[in-house]
Amino acid sequence: MGIRQYLAATLMFSMITWLAAQSAPVPGYDYHIPANAVSPITLGMGGINLTNSADYFSSYDNPALLADNVSTAFATSFRLKNDDYMTFAEAMNASNLLKPKQFMYFTLITKSAAWSYQPVSSIHISEFYNPPGSSVKHRRYFDYQLDKLQVSFAAKDEKYASLSGGFNLKYLTGRLIKLEEKFTNPTTTVTLAPLVDDKVKGVSGDLGLTMASDKYTVGFCVYDLYSRLWWENFDAKSLQRRTAIGFQYKVDDNFSLMASTQGKISKYPGTTYHFGLIKNWTWGSEGNGMDKQETTQNLVVRAGLFSKDFNGTENINFTLGSGYNYNMFRVDFALTNNGMELKDSQYLFSVGLGIQ
Repeated sequence: MGIRQYLAATLMFSMITWLAAQSAPVPGYDYHIPANAVSPITLGMGGINLTNSADYFSSYDNPALLADNVSTAFATSFRLKNDDYMTFAEAMNASNLLKPKQFMYFTLITKSAAWSYQPVSSIHISEFYNPPGSSVKHRRYFDYQLDKLQVSFAAKDEKYASLSGGFNLKYLTGRLIKLEEKFTNPTTTVTLAPLVDDKVKGVSGDLGLTMASDKYTVGFCVYDLYSRLWWENFDAKSLQRRTAIGFQYKVDDNFSLMASTQGKISKYPGTTYHFGLIKNWTWGSEGNGMDKQETTQNLVVRAGLFSKDFNGTENINFTLGSGYNYNMFRVDFALTNNGMELKDSQYLFSVGLGIQ
C-alpha cells in the first residue's frame, strides 16, 4: 500500500470513528433497572416497590405512593464499598456507617410531594491494555457523570378514594470525557479518535397509579414516558422507556406479600419478575419525664428475589433486608446477591429522619 492510500485509509477510519462517536456518545440510556435500586427498603423486598407506601424513597418506583403521605421527612441512601468478605451479621453492624460509601439518593418528603437528587450514572475508567494480537500498549479514558433533580407530586380522587395518581418531573445534567490513545514508543502517543469533552442536559417524566382496598393494592408505573437528552455536539437521545406493574396482599396489619414485573417498551423486553414479603413488629413504651410521651418503635424484616427467567440459582437475585424505626429516626439495610453467594453481595444502607 502506497503512502497516499495509507493516509486515505487512515483518514477514512478516523472519520468513521468520529461519526460513530457523534451518533452514540454513551452506550445505552437504560437506567431504571433493578440493579440500580436506590432504596434498601425496596431492595430488601424484591428489588422494586410499586405498592408499599412505607418507604421514604417510594417516589423513585411509583410517585403515586406519595398520595397517602402526610408527614415531612428526609432520607439518604448509599451503597457500601467493601471488597472483603462479610458475614450477614457483620454487614448489619452499625460500624458500617463509618466505612467508605457510594452515595445513591437523597429525598425530602412533604405532604403528597417529594424533592430528590440522584447521581444516575457515574462511570470512571482509566486503563492501559493491549488489543488482541497486538503488543502495542493502548490507553482508554472514559469519564461520564449524569445527575438527576426530581420533583414528585401525587393526589387522590375524592370520588374514587381507592385510586391515587402521581408523576415525577426530572431534570438531568451531565458531562462526558473520553479519549483513546496508543503508545508507539515510550515517548510517542497517537490519538485514535478525537478527544470528546461534551455536556448534556435533559428532561424526563414518570407516571404512576395505585388502586388500594383493605387487603389488596395494585400499582402501575411508566418510567421515562417522555424523555430527551440534548448533547452540545451529539444527536439528541431518549432514555429507555420501561413499564412496571405490581400487586400486594396484606395478610394482616404486620405481614404482606407482593409480586411485580418490569420490562422495556418498544424493544426486546428484558423483563424481570419480583417477589417479596414484609414482616413488622411494632411496640410502644411510656417515656420518662414530665410529659410521659410515648415512644414508638418498629422492627421490619424483608425478603425477596427477582430474575429474568429463574433458570437456576445463579440466575436469581436473592434479597434480604431489615429496618428499625425509633420515633422519628429510621435506619434500613439490605443486601442482594446472585445464587446465594454472600461474598458477592451488594449492600445498601439508608438513614431517615422525620421532621413532624
